Amino acid sequence: MPHPVEPHATSAGFAPAPLQLTDSLVVLIVDDVPDNVAPLHDALDEAGYTVLVALDGESAIRRATQALPDVVLLDAVMPGLDGFEVARQLKAQPATAHIPIIFMTGLTDTEHLVAALDAGGADYVTKPIKPREVMARMGVHLRTARHVRQGAVERSQARNALDAFGYATITVRERDGRLMWQTPLARDLLRNYCGTEAPTTPPAVLQWLRRHLGEALDQREPPRLTLENGPRRLTFRLHQRVGDQDGGEEGAEAGGDWLIVMQETSDASVLSSLAGSFGLTAREAEVLYWVVKGKINRDIGDILGASPATVKKHLERIYAKLGVETRTAAAAMAINRVPLLQPQHGG
Repeated sequence: MPHPVEPHATSAGFAPAPLQLTDSLVVLIVDDVPDNVAPLHDALDEAGYTVLVALDGESAIRRATQALPDVVLLDAVMPGLDGFEVARQLKAQPATAHIPIIFMTGLTDTEHLVAALDAGGADYVTKPIKPREVMARMGVHLRTARHVRQGAVERSQARNALDAFGYATITVRERDGRLMWQTPLARDLLRNYCGTEAPTTPPAVLQWLRRHLGEALDQREPPRLTLENGPRRLTFRLHQRVGDQDGGEEGAEAGGDWLIVMQETSDASVLSSLAGSFGLTAREAEVLYWVVKGKINRDIGDILGASPATVKKHLERIYAKLGVETRTAAAAMAINRVPLLQPQHGG
């Protein structure tokens, strides 16, 4: 005997016998004709599912957004907001995009069936509805959806762990370069370094991603992108492709999303070492730092907000303190004295 389901049971109830899962699955039935709903409602309820009903498209979207059912059984033809538009709206919302939608339709023309799938439907059944057939179709899609959601949870946990350890992560959709997701730390870093906000991917990041996609697809790690902001640097590393790559031709064309890991590093310790090693002021240490980086006086002035003449005066004092006469000699001495400036240390 299947377990009975209380009228107001939630997803913490009993398992439906067909799937042998540990919690009751929630099904939203959408049909504008109550008589069409009743037999299917009773069959699902008897099988142990928690059943919700909506009689029009707008209430269907509200109920789906509030309850987040495990599957939606959706009538294709309804007055007002039809099933195709309901499906499109549900798939456009991140909170409901993962929910499998099975269309219930009396339209058997290829054109209508293609429209149902194009709108985001995972499957369809034809009217008159046969409850056993519906439950069999549901079983396939519910298992797939659960697997996808579990993977999403694991990816989210991994991303949050990266964020907690000083990394930041974003996902960029390959098809159109749209920034689809970001951690709080990533949002702040992109704002500070690039002046951009989601869903806009910074142009430099998008160019770098598109330039190196071939290497990533060949399982070769591409070179990292580094953006500088004074003595601070933001490094981007292409981590992995996420999303469904088993969706056939359409999935291959979409390309999925790319997870990019970012980390900010600072040369504040380098500046402190330069100042301590040669008895420099904080500003002189900054000037010497950028000399080591190969910047000319005009560029250093732009970075530090000073004129080239002021930078030249700082350099004269630096030469005197280091006992050298050229910027090349000053840079060489700084690199020899401060190991953090050497390439193997990320300088």
